[in-house]
Amino acid sequence: MSVSAKDVQHVARLAELAVADADLPALTVQMNRIVAFVAQLSELADSESSGTFLAGPDQTPLRADEVRPGGLARPPAAFAPEFVDGFFVVPRLGGMEEA
Repeated sequence: MSVSAKDVQHVARLAELAVADADLPALTVQMNRIVAFVAQLSELADSESSGTFLAGPDQTPLRADEVRPGGLARPPAAFAPEFVDGFFVVPRLGGMEEA
């Protein structure tokens, strides 16, 4: 697998990085070297003598992505000085007053 300049631009866009067109060739070379190194790691995993280097099961089961509540020991209303309609009520700051 090789990385193209278009791939570098796509990764930069995903990472929200601004990459100048002049930097694309150097970044493409760097990313290709990284991909080649990672490919060497898979060759190591394929050899039978590498069993001592790899720990754990061949496949790790993935858990389902679920949004769960944080599980607070006490609800916020129990420790908030003032809590109204699900919101913390705080005193007004002096700098926020209208002139």
